[in-house]
Amino acid sequence: MPSSRRDFFQTVGAGAAGLALGTSSACAQGPGAAGGDDDGPVLQVGEDIAVVDTTYGKVRGYVLRDIHHFLGIPYGADTSGANRFMPPQKPEPWDDVFPALWWGDAAPQDMNNRYQNKYMAFRDHWNYGDVSEDCLRINVLTPAVGDGKKRPVMFWIHGGAFRNGNAIEHDGYNGENLARFGDVVSCSVNHRLGPLGFCNLAGVGGDRFAASGNVGMLDIVAALEWVRDNIEAFGGDPGNVTIMGQSGGGAKVCLLTAIPKAKGLFHKAVALSGASLRAGEKDHTEKLGAYVLKEAGLKPSEIDKLQEMPWKEYYSIATQARDKLNAELGRPDRGLRGGFNPSVDGVVLPQDPYYPEAAPTAAEVPMIISSTFNEHSFSWQDASVEKITLDEVVENLKERAGFGSGFGDKAKDVVDAYVKAFPDKRPVEIWSLVASNRRNAVALADAKSKQPAPVYVDWFGWQPPLFDSRIGAFHCVDICFWFHNTDVMLTHTGGGARPRALATKMAGALVNFMRSGDPNGGELPSWPKYTSANGETMVLNDVCEVQNDPDREPRKALPEQT
Repeated sequence: MPSSRRDFFQTVGAGAAGLALGTSSACAQGPGAAGGDDDGPVLQVGEDIAVVDTTYGKVRGYVLRDIHHFLGIPYGADTSGANRFMPPQKPEPWDDVFPALWWGDAAPQDMNNRYQNKYMAFRDHWNYGDVSEDCLRINVLTPAVGDGKKRPVMFWIHGGAFRNGNAIEHDGYNGENLARFGDVVSCSVNHRLGPLGFCNLAGVGGDRFAASGNVGMLDIVAALEWVRDNIEAFGGDPGNVTIMGQSGGGAKVCLLTAIPKAKGLFHKAVALSGASLRAGEKDHTEKLGAYVLKEAGLKPSEIDKLQEMPWKEYYSIATQARDKLNAELGRPDRGLRGGFNPSVDGVVLPQDPYYPEAAPTAAEVPMIISSTFNEHSFSWQDASVEKITLDEVVENLKERAGFGSGFGDKAKDVVDAYVKAFPDKRPVEIWSLVASNRRNAVALADAKSKQPAPVYVDWFGWQPPLFDSRIGAFHCVDICFWFHNTDVMLTHTGGGARPRALATKMAGALVNFMRSGDPNGGELPSWPKYTSANGETMVLNDVCEVQNDPDREPRKALPEQT
């Protein structure tokens, strides 16, 4: 990593190293942080400090500001070679004490030009280090070990649309402050991504590759099994685990609720900006797997050679195959229909998670479903976009609407409906509201509400004062509020008392939900369960309030998804 990047991590925000060892007061957000007249060393590390015995061997971490950190613990074996495309294998036990002092490798992914967009690099403050196929690692942050307590467990799943990301990509979801604030155990994981995690070779490789299209999800299941078997030694309760993810991570949360092998390994679920009703199509993913083999110049009898080649060579071949198939089919490489993504394979995933109805495995899992006002914020990098007209908004929405395809000839009807519902919004704001529409979040809530376990819905609208207040309640901004990290993720919030006040309310609701499956009992107003009839939605802002389906009427104008 370039030295300038390290310097930036340590001065502007927490960063990969700063999250672990930073000394700024920003890292001390939340009760219980070190400080005061008797302030001494905030870091403890040594031979007999933070040592825990796991099912595979002892691990040694460190204690920072009274929170025990255990980083990069193997929960699965290296996924290279013969393990490529296969369900995760257990790690080899170790005799020495494993140094759980640094984050594990991220899954192989395209790292080219990661920081090319300086605006994005600044805002999201990405943390990336080494990548390798030896990436099945879990991080555990806990208030104490060996004290006999059984704390609720947060199990965080990163986003990145099934192709990018890692467990510490954003400073905002470091679990130190949440562990301290709520007296909970916070975990996060790396798992296989892209063509190494979701290449369905079953059609050309037979039964041996039956699970290949979903091994990235099976990695997460293996990590949950590790939590079941080990988390009590870290002060956690294996019988009270909440899975939570944002964007692609939210989609993974939805998928996990439909995977029978994961049933019972978690007990609550939170999906942020990642409402996913469906998985990929089996036929398409099998066809893509066949294209990969063809692009490699291999016959089905030579499929093992895909496991033998270096991952970068294979990754390049797989990417070319994806692009050729998408070009032939006229499909964009986004969402769950155009690339290497989980699919309903009848082996790992028997059905779409919430379409046409919710999977029975989700029936007893309480859920929070969240989205933001401005998942797509168009003017923050370019102030001139603020001058866009409604006619120009219509033209833009004909071609593209957020993460999906455009609305074509229906675009004007949609824009008119949103203008009528939100008459105080400027054209650029209407554009953002339409492109960021809550259709999937509400559809997910409707499906989930038919099951016995309760579902709670929120809509996050807090606007940061950054980039001349043009940035809006953008995709990812809410994460640091749930983790009580608004004074850590400064490039999302600006820091200070205003976001901190909302973070205290949201993190409190999250901890209550983790404990009981009900977010009520803290500083937020009473948060009713969601019903399709009323669409009860907690609007999260400087002043929080419950509204009944605030965008129901304009959503009716949205054309059917294809």
